[in-house]
Amino acid sequence: MSVRESRLAEHDTVLAQPVDGGNGTGVLVLGGSSGRVERDRVRVLAQAGVTALGLRWFGGPGLPPAIDEYPLERLSWGIDRLADRCDRIAVIGSSKGAEALLLYSPDDPRVDAVVAFAPTHVAWADLGRRPDEAPRDDRSSWSRGGRPLPFVPYDHEAPTPGDPPAFAPMYAASLAGLADRDPDRLEAARLPVERFFGAMLLAAGGDDAVWPSLGSAREIERRRTASGLPTTVVTHPGAGHRVVLPGETPPTGGQPMARGGTEVDDRALGALVHPHLMRVLDLEP
Repeated sequence: MSVRESRLAEHDTVLAQPVDGGNGTGVLVLGGSSGRVERDRVRVLAQAGVTALGLRWFGGPGLPPAIDEYPLERLSWGIDRLADRCDRIAVIGSSKGAEALLLYSPDDPRVDAVVAFAPTHVAWADLGRRPDEAPRDDRSSWSRGGRPLPFVPYDHEAPTPGDPPAFAPMYAASLAGLADRDPDRLEAARLPVERFFGAMLLAAGGDDAVWPSLGSAREIERRRTASGLPTTVVTHPGAGHRVVLPGETPPTGGQPMARGGTEVDDRALGALVHPHLMRVLDLEP
């Protein structure tokens, strides 16, 4: 399918639309903690028949410099642009982008479906501490209406084995530690997935070395299923933190860390996800 791509001046944003107009669905695409604009994913989605908008949501001119009490209201900018062009809106986020959209979407009735790759089921502490910054207490990654949201703090004594480091053990220890010492705080940090009433598609690799995304996906599925909400989990035992959809090139760069999986297995997870994604986007495979 022929696609027309354009750059919007604000926020280093890329918009891709099928030349024939597509099926009326618009998709907001967020990357994770790298801050990358997911241009390849935007192109692949537009070639499938939807209007896709890839947004740099932090780390650029005029944007918050880091995910540190990030104001979730800012994400409405991308939804507004899609609402001007499309009849239906879905959102796709990876890792921290998935965390952001799982928090944002229950409060925006325009969002009809959420797709979360390598998700978490709780809000985490900020990623804004610089290497040269003096020690301080963790802050929330997120805010709403100027108020920081409840979050799970990091266990800074937990291991991050390997070179590059695997952070999944630290995340698991942080969850377990908070469950033991302050279960009410852990409950407050859970993402409000029961308040999103549209379709939700989750994809997680069984070998994710960044954080325990498969366990989080299963927890989200459990809670939404108990509320009778449509939820699909797709997984592959050998895949890591990245989901590579058919037609995508695996991203490079980002913070040095172990992500788990292999390119073959990450692509295999993407192939398993693809037919479910097409259905969520009203694009029958």
